[in-house]
Amino acid sequence: MWDGVLHLNPAPAFSHAVLESQLTRLLGPLADAGGLTITGLFNVGESANDYRVPDLGLHRAGASGVWLPTAALVVEIISPDDESLDKLSFYAKHKVDEVLIVDPEKRTVDWLAIAGDTYRPVERSALIELGPGELAQLIDWPQS
Repeated sequence: MWDGVLHLNPAPAFSHAVLESQLTRLLGPLADAGGLTITGLFNVGESANDYRVPDLGLHRAGASGVWLPTAALVVEIISPDDESLDKLSFYAKHKVDEVLIVDPEKRTVDWLAIAGDTYRPVERSALIELGPGELAQLIDWPQS
C-alpha cells in the first residue's frame, strides 16, 4: 500500500563510488578498442520480476532498452553484506560471458568466464586486453 513516501535503497559507500568511477576510466578505453560499450548500472534480465543490476557492464553493439537479456561482461564491486556471488547462476542463465568481481576490502580482482552453466577463473579476458592481476595493480584502492 502506498504510504506517500518513496522508499529507496541507499547508494553504496563513497569508496564504492570512487572505485566504480576508476573502473569506468580503466576499462573504458579497452572496451572501446574491443568494440564494446561500457555503462554504469543497468538491468540484466527480462522484466521487473526477474533481473539483476551490476555495477558496470560491457556491451556488444545493439544493446538497448530497459531490460538487457545479457551482457558481454558485468562488474560487481563487493560491499558489506553483498550478494554479488549469489548472482553468478543468474548471469550464467543469461549467458553473460565474463564476470569481474572486485573486492575493495581484500583488494582483489577475480575474473570469471562462463563455462557451460557455471563460471571458472581466468588469467586473461577474452573480450578486452586485460587480466585480473594487471587490473588489481592499476587500481588506486580507496580507503574503506
